[in-house]
Amino acid sequence: MAGFSAHRITNAAVYLDGASFFGRCEEIDLGSIKTVMSDFQGLGMVGLIELPDGIDKLEGKITWNSLYIDSAKKMATPFKTVQLQCRSNVQVFNSSGLVDEIPLVTLMTVMFKEYALGSFKPRDPSKFETPFSATYVRQTLNGEEVVLLDYLANIFKVGGQDQLAKYRQNIGQA
Repeated sequence: MAGFSAHRITNAAVYLDGASFFGRCEEIDLGSIKTVMSDFQGLGMVGLIELPDGIDKLEGKITWNSLYIDSAKKMATPFKTVQLQCRSNVQVFNSSGLVDEIPLVTLMTVMFKEYALGSFKPRDPSKFETPFSATYVRQTLNGEEVVLLDYLANIFKVGGQDQLAKYRQNIGQA
């Protein structure tokens, strides 16, 4: 296969309000941009189809390997947003081996939904899960914007193309 390359991501770093939390997170789930769909049926149609109605809420979670005072203070209040950044290294391989490494950067504005006080067992390291809800996400791969979603400004771009321009115009927001 000429030109085939395999991409692989095996690690990431998490930042909250610009501060590095290197080595403190065990796992991060950035969530999924999900479309809300509803059934559509019309006279003469032989089948039922689904059509998009909008975008569902964006939820994720961070699993911490311990409790840290600087992150705990940010997560304990649901009334303030936090700027979350997840940075990954994407390794690019082809038949010659590793040929490039490119950045994957996801920026989010989040509000933490729960503050775990902890669960403790003898000889078992504690983990702390903090679920969050996002109102903004922007993801770039090698500097190129993949997706931009701003719930509060009615902005949704994919590959730089505005998906809601006509919608905003129609409702008088353009």
